[in-house]
Amino acid sequence: MIGVLVSGEGTNLQALVDAGLPVRAVASNRAGARALERAERAGIAAEVFELDSYRSRDERDQAMAAWLASQGVELVVCAGYMQLLTPGFLDRYPGRIVNVHPSLLPEFPGARAIDDALAAGVETTGVTVHLVDEGLDTGNVIRHEPLPVEPRETLTERIQAIEHRLLPEVVRELCVH
Repeated sequence: MIGVLVSGEGTNLQALVDAGLPVRAVASNRAGARALERAERAGIAAEVFELDSYRSRDERDQAMAAWLASQGVELVVCAGYMQLLTPGFLDRYPGRIVNVHPSLLPEFPGARAIDDALAAGVETTGVTVHLVDEGLDTGNVIRHEPLPVEPRETLTERIQAIEHRLLPEVVRELCVH
């Protein structure tokens, strides 16, 4: 069973749902995240864990991990989740948390990966699916897929298209193992 962490639109969540993967729970750090609407339409349990509702980030992550566990979640997928996970959360799902990132890590970690790649003038960027650890996009790479930067005008859309294909492929493989 898969739990998905989201912060925004939820297009990668939608890709997982459309691929027929066993998504059972969606947790968001933002009440207004459009991804929550996608979860509701798909009949998936969803819960909001806004940081200001907790005394600390660790307390919030412990509550989120406990809720995911109560939903039967065995694999956690960060799909546009824009927060670092605390050690307490990571310890609940050791080696079972994956993230999709819009660059060829370790190049261009963080929230501005596409802009950073453009600013650096690289010819190739891409998408990475990796395990999540305590660092910012530093976990072991599961799969990379390169992509030419040009034409720049369509780079974001082309990256998202790869994310929407690559993330479900990797998650499906992880569910089998």
